[in-house]
Amino acid sequence: MRKNKKLTTVAAALSVVLLLTAAKAGDGVITKENGMTVINTAELTHDVKGYQSPTPVKIFIKQNKVVRIEALPNQETPKFFDRAKAILTFWDGKAVSQAVKEAPDAVTGATLSSEALKKNVRAGLEHYNKQQPKKKRK
Repeated sequence: MRKNKKLTTVAAALSVVLLLTAAKAGDGVITKENGMTVINTAELTHDVKGYQSPTPVKIFIKQNKVVRIEALPNQETPKFFDRAKAILTFWDGKAVSQAVKEAPDAVTGATLSSEALKKNVRAGLEHYNKQQPKKKRK
């Protein structure tokens, strides 16, 4: 009887640990791809809209540096959105700690889309930072 109770307790504890681990890694926002951490803002910022629609992005991070940022499918007018998404290279190569504090100017003629992209990038980088282990202070 004691053996069964002990085994049940261990199994329950292990289940809780696995559930918590799976919830963090599989939240749909942070994934791994080709050795990089990828932040997908589609669920994180579904209320951030450009002129016509949400403007989610994927942020690729390696060793705490932004490798690249890609715009995800949206309903913005392609002619204007193509101009707006040119700002996404602004963060390439920057440390996340620096990139989260900086943003380029909006693109004239595509201001709403540009501003939405900047909000998406900031939200994604802030989400990434929150998921990082806290450093111990001496």
